[in-house]
Amino acid sequence: MLVCWEWLSQYVELSVSPEDLANRYAMSGLNHESTEAVADDIVLDLEVTSNRGDCLGHIGVAREASVLLGKPLRIPAANVSTGGTPVESLIKIVNEFPDACPRYTARVVRGVKIGPSPDWLVRRLSAIGIASVNNVVDATNYVMMECGQPLHAFDLKCVRGGRIHVRPASEKESFVAIDHRTYELDSAMVVIADAERALALGGVMGGVDSEVSASTVDVLIEAATFNPLTIRRAARFLKLHSPSSFRFERRPDPAGLDWASRRCCELILQIAGGELLDGCASAGSEPPAADVIPFRLRQIPRVLGIEIPADEVLSILVSLGCLVTEQSSETLKVTPPTWRGDLTREVDLLEEVARIYGYEKIPEDAAVPMSVAPRRPKDIAMGRVRSILSAYGIDEAMTPSVVTKSAEKHGSVWTELPPLSTETPLLIGAKLLRRSLLPSLLTARHTNQTQSIRNAQLYEVGTIYLPGATAAELPQEQSTLGIVTTGDLRFVRGIVEDIICQVVSRQSQVAWKLVEHPSFQAATLLQVSLNEQVLGFVGLISANTQNAFSLDQPVAAAELSVDVLSAALEEVRQADPVSAYPAVTRDLNFVVDEELTWAALSATCHEHAGDLLQDICYQETYRDTKKDGAGKKRLLLSLVFRSLDRTLTSQEVDAAVQKVIAACSQKFSATLLA
Repeated sequence: MLVCWEWLSQYVELSVSPEDLANRYAMSGLNHESTEAVADDIVLDLEVTSNRGDCLGHIGVAREASVLLGKPLRIPAANVSTGGTPVESLIKIVNEFPDACPRYTARVVRGVKIGPSPDWLVRRLSAIGIASVNNVVDATNYVMMECGQPLHAFDLKCVRGGRIHVRPASEKESFVAIDHRTYELDSAMVVIADAERALALGGVMGGVDSEVSASTVDVLIEAATFNPLTIRRAARFLKLHSPSSFRFERRPDPAGLDWASRRCCELILQIAGGELLDGCASAGSEPPAADVIPFRLRQIPRVLGIEIPADEVLSILVSLGCLVTEQSSETLKVTPPTWRGDLTREVDLLEEVARIYGYEKIPEDAAVPMSVAPRRPKDIAMGRVRSILSAYGIDEAMTPSVVTKSAEKHGSVWTELPPLSTETPLLIGAKLLRRSLLPSLLTARHTNQTQSIRNAQLYEVGTIYLPGATAAELPQEQSTLGIVTTGDLRFVRGIVEDIICQVVSRQSQVAWKLVEHPSFQAATLLQVSLNEQVLGFVGLISANTQNAFSLDQPVAAAELSVDVLSAALEEVRQADPVSAYPAVTRDLNFVVDEELTWAALSATCHEHAGDLLQDICYQETYRDTKKDGAGKKRLLLSLVFRSLDRTLTSQEVDAAVQKVIAACSQKFSATLLA
């Protein structure tokens, strides 16, 4: 924000030097970029943060100076005299898009004489980098830079039908702006139109068909409030940014609308002549009253570490424009001013008190009570996961949440619904919210491959976005762990099993089953469930997917839900007691059907072997169609028995083994080989 010193002094007595004032601004939150001499004046360049839209005009900056210097603020009264003709006899306002434009007002000045602006006006605008156009347009720009409220002047004879329609743009509606470029609009944008065509793109830029020219006699002055998100989206989508859109994106003072309109008409009457019609045509609702914020004075020492007298706190808040409706020794009831839309919470008021009182008055060693927040289960779980993956030599990657259509076309193991899309690409060519981390990780693996790192092993912890089943259902933002490694299924499954072993409680039930997905090789994709909830998937990337990402090495991948994993977390790991007695091992070689899975067989062994069973170890799978027949396989396993308090006898172990053999024979028709 460029601030003209001579202009600023109109509103507040500047009893300090520009350097001193710039320093005070910087200490109170308006960072000072530079100070330059322009002609006979001085211009300050202040960095205004996005929450301080009130400081995007000279009056707002003067208001800050008034508080910092303790000087009264002088705001022009904007008193205007009007003729007898009511404005609504010439123009009607119809607001068909109140969500985008809550309030729209218009005043009409007839009989103006378009010409050059007076020297003082040209000088002030020129000092802050705005070129003079003509006296009417300069008046609108002057008021915008004075109070931060954008205005627009229409040539009234170009407004057809005697009506202003505030409406959504039609899909692919063509609009020629005052920069003489044609833009294609969509229905999310708001246009200011007459009975036949769009005259302006609301909150962004006027149109060439209604601009003020040398032949203009009657002008319509627009003052409106617009939804910041609507304006930001339109400006970014069209790549059409203007001083007006910049301010509307940061919310001008909604209660200052009428003052800005009257002030502009006052200047036009002063420098261009004419007659102001009586009244103001308007449509929309008045701005809602600001909420009352309870401010507990005891929060000051708790947060800042120092005491500030209650009288000084009250003085600071009142000088900032706040209304204190109730006051006690412990609490203030504060209503923030309309121009401070950023003051919504108690901590916002606390920050205001601190910055005006002076951050430099807070000692560096001020004691501020601190409390350590407990670690979330997710944080504990991911700490262990990162330690495990680091031990395996897998590096962490960070990739964007938006992906290209070519990456997303490979789908997701989590959903078959189409991906969500942003209205405008957040990255070049990327506007789809990812449903899986794997396309991003495969892209990263290819990037490493181009740098001669041909077998990069990567993982990422990030959010994926799963669409709702219906339009009314909100999408699910799932925290997810993705892993890509060398093309060894046993290796990546071992990593997942290690993660489960180190993170979840021992009472959790883990189940694996074979599923299919086109991005993975047939008969390799495993779905792992934890306590009957889908934890994730492990498999080998298919040749088609590998070729699509231009990868020259096979890839194994896994994707796990961090939310499901964290829900089963064992926060404090418990060590198993170590037995001082020897283990007893029995090997079993079963002939079973080809369809039988190891998970089903081992679960049955666990169920019937009793409490003395310590472990079940898979040894190998062997097939001999000549001896066992087609559709059969041999599964060799070892049962390990151990007691914590005694040496087991052969009779105890043999009895448990016989129960396992009988259960497997009955449930799976398993045959035990001698």
